[in-house]
Amino acid sequence: MSVMMRVFLDRLYLYAGYAAGVFLLAIFVLMMGLSAGRPLGINIPAGDDLVSWCMAATSFLGLAHTFRSGDMIRVGLLIDRLSGRTRHIVELVALVVGTFFVGFFAWYASRLTYESFIFHDIAQGVLPVPLWIPQLGYSGGLVILLIAFVDELIHVLRGNPPRYEKPKPTTAEEAIEQAIQSAV
Repeated sequence: MSVMMRVFLDRLYLYAGYAAGVFLLAIFVLMMGLSAGRPLGINIPAGDDLVSWCMAATSFLGLAHTFRSGDMIRVGLLIDRLSGRTRHIVELVALVVGTFFVGFFAWYASRLTYESFIFHDIAQGVLPVPLWIPQLGYSGGLVILLIAFVDELIHVLRGNPPRYEKPKPTTAEEAIEQAIQSAV
């Protein structure tokens, strides 16, 4: 893989994570506005709809960055007990299965967004927003996650260890630091 492609993909995952953060801030601002506005008689029309769309965008746009940085929840009870070639094969199988499922969901999410665009679907709430606009965060996040899975699958197929796997702690202090960083 060329250096330019690696930089592009790493930035794609990072900027998707930043976009998720922006939507998280939007949720905060909207929720504070809704909470503070009630006693003052100020209403944010469709505030609940906007918050829910921001939540979906935050969740899905943050997936690729979370996956690549090794912070995605992963059940390692089996795989952590394996080593060498067996572990590599199990990692590959897990990545193939994950790529398949993420691809399946990305395909249907993108299709839903496209159909909402073609049929001019409009939100049923107070704010008549074309539904494809809030659906972009959902489908776009899944497509970026699919790209991250394919990227990682190719990387591991070349015989490299997964980039999403964090190194094992060698001292008690490192174990405590990893637990603090992962909010365990």
